[in-house]
Amino acid sequence: MKNRMIGLVLAAALPYVLTAQQPSAEALLDRIDNNEIYDTIMYDGEMIITYKGQRFVKTMKVWAKGSTLSFIEFTNTDDVGTKYLKRDGRLYMYSLDLEKPLLISSNMLKQSMMNSDMSYEDTIDNDKLSVRYTSRIAGEEAVDGKSCWVLELTAKKKTESYPTQKIWVDKASGDMVRSEQYALSGKKLKEYRLRKVESFGGKRYPVEVEIRDLLRRDSSTVMTMKNVVLDKPIADSVFSTQNLER
Repeated sequence: MKNRMIGLVLAAALPYVLTAQQPSAEALLDRIDNNEIYDTIMYDGEMIITYKGQRFVKTMKVWAKGSTLSFIEFTNTDDVGTKYLKRDGRLYMYSLDLEKPLLISSNMLKQSMMNSDMSYEDTIDNDKLSVRYTSRIAGEEAVDGKSCWVLELTAKKKTESYPTQKIWVDKASGDMVRSEQYALSGKKLKEYRLRKVESFGGKRYPVEVEIRDLLRRDSSTVMTMKNVVLDKPIADSVFSTQNLER
């Protein structure tokens, strides 16, 4: 929901193919980053949130440009009029009961976004993994019948939301099929599982993922992306505070 639901800059295709031979950890991260890199993206999204025995369905339209600009407009009946804008490292929210857009302050960033398993900071931290973390291959393991390389990631900056991560990379496809996020203490905070991938212009893009916030009991969020459009122009006016109040 990396909202890696929400990505980065165009890059050239990798000059290698994953094989049974052990690649470098850096090459594996590059493969993941390059599959999820785009100039722009537009899609219709759906979040199915299961929490304490209840089920909530939220739908939205999403626009994003690079790693710094995104706009989300919720369309389900209960949340019509709720919008989010990420711009210049800041996250703004607007709803019909607010007089003006609300800047999400730093002390709110760890809070749940729309009662999902994604936090506000998850929507902001979407620069490349290879930029944010150093990595090493920790072994091999099967996930859902797929043979995977296991990578351990260590944050380059103390300000990173998750100081360490562990990810599983499918040897055959290069997909990140599972990941775990940890606090500095070593406590596991979140889990991510890939459920569906689609190909767009040679890129394998995750269009359905499941996220679990382990600090919330009996909770999970399945995020699905439909009608995905990559690398088509989006007007700058979409990413304006004026658009929040329209």
